[in-house]
Amino acid sequence: MSPPLLKLGAVLSTMAMISNWMSQTLPSLVGLNTTRITTSDTLTQISPKEGWQVYSSAQDPDGRCICTVVAPEQNLCSRDAKSRQLRQLLEKVQNMSQSIEVLNLRTQRDFQYVLKMETQMKGLKAKFRQIEDDRKTLMTKHFQELKEKMDELLPLIPVLEQYKTDAKLITQFKEEIRNLSTVLTGIQEEIGAYDYEELHQRVLSLETRLRDCMKKLTCGKLMKITGPITVKISGTRFGAWMTDPLASEKNNRVWYMDSYTNNKIVREYKSIADFVSGAESRTYNLPFKWAGTNHVVYNGSLYFNKYQSNIIIKYSFDTGRVLAQRSLEYAGFHNVYPYTWGGFSDIDLMADEIGLWAVYATNQNAGNIVISQLNQDTLEVLKSWNTGYPKRSAGESFMICGTLYVTNSHLTGAKVYYSYSTKTSTYEYTDIPFHNQYFHISMLDYNARDRALYAWNNGHQVLFNVTLFHVIKTEDDT
Repeated sequence: MSPPLLKLGAVLSTMAMISNWMSQTLPSLVGLNTTRITTSDTLTQISPKEGWQVYSSAQDPDGRCICTVVAPEQNLCSRDAKSRQLRQLLEKVQNMSQSIEVLNLRTQRDFQYVLKMETQMKGLKAKFRQIEDDRKTLMTKHFQELKEKMDELLPLIPVLEQYKTDAKLITQFKEEIRNLSTVLTGIQEEIGAYDYEELHQRVLSLETRLRDCMKKLTCGKLMKITGPITVKISGTRFGAWMTDPLASEKNNRVWYMDSYTNNKIVREYKSIADFVSGAESRTYNLPFKWAGTNHVVYNGSLYFNKYQSNIIIKYSFDTGRVLAQRSLEYAGFHNVYPYTWGGFSDIDLMADEIGLWAVYATNQNAGNIVISQLNQDTLEVLKSWNTGYPKRSAGESFMICGTLYVTNSHLTGAKVYYSYSTKTSTYEYTDIPFHNQYFHISMLDYNARDRALYAWNNGHQVLFNVTLFHVIKTEDDT
């Protein structure tokens, strides 16, 4: 019995070596060292397909398309096709390793059973010798004992058959592992010429060059609105929520102002995640009630319209004090020139890439929209533009790159219908649809840092993504 048992022990030893090789040696063999690559925080948080990110399309002053700039994602090394193939192959090998481990455990169990059977067989051999010595006297007794021993050995037959099947399967696994090792080695040799740390630095360098190139692009023109993404359901039917477009990338505080009047409480959350979970970090009690839902947080301060007046208030979150207040001359207030939904939305404060703005209407402009650029410190009007679009016919409006975009309704079927450029003092009628999922929008503001529209949609706080078209600056541009 010793030679078969030695072979069995050798098989078990081989299986342990295979398991140990796959768990410790295989990852280093294919050169996968995930700790060498770090993910940069500077990339735009988008999930593009095939590991590429579209930076911008551009055209020359004559309108001819010049280029579309794309760049690999920062997590390229974990998304490229070859690395993905390596991961798939490694997963397959790991699955095989687990299967072999199961077989190993089962074979260990069978091995113990075989050892037991070996002892019984040795006992049988002794019995046979004893029968030889005294066949006549002990024949009957030993025959019965022999029969009992043979009955105990009968279960060994299917065990041995199963063991032979397991041994064959292990052989197949070993052959497949050898084949996979050959494939993985070939892939490693194919991509081994690339140092991933060097590749990572090249990607960072490319990103820097692209960002420098993007500085040469003019401010964007709105082409498309997608979404919405529902962030939270809270509050009344009307309200406002916002982040600071001038805050650093690590500062993602959210401010929340429920209702359009009769309220002075502003709630602050440290992040979108805290906002969703309701983990409020601070509460501010403003010195005045606000009117409407068209407030804006800009460079650490809240700008809002004081209730029952055309006075604009600048309130500092850091000091908890009013830093400035100024009357917006001739501006209608208290539902004289609101948006279509009412709600004392006469004066709309907003910010974009250029600065701080106020959108309102006056009797002098026959109730049509007036756009005023404001000094963020003093609230002084720097310049104004009179448009021909009736304020009462506008659903909502927002500024992007010095252009005012106006929706034709706050209800289902709303679209961006009109735009006015403060750079050229010209307007055009547009047709940019967006999905008013919850049927009543009472706040719609653009955030230049996030490149998104924040909206309050019938008690739902939602985000819309925007697609902007950029034109390359020429030497004549100022």
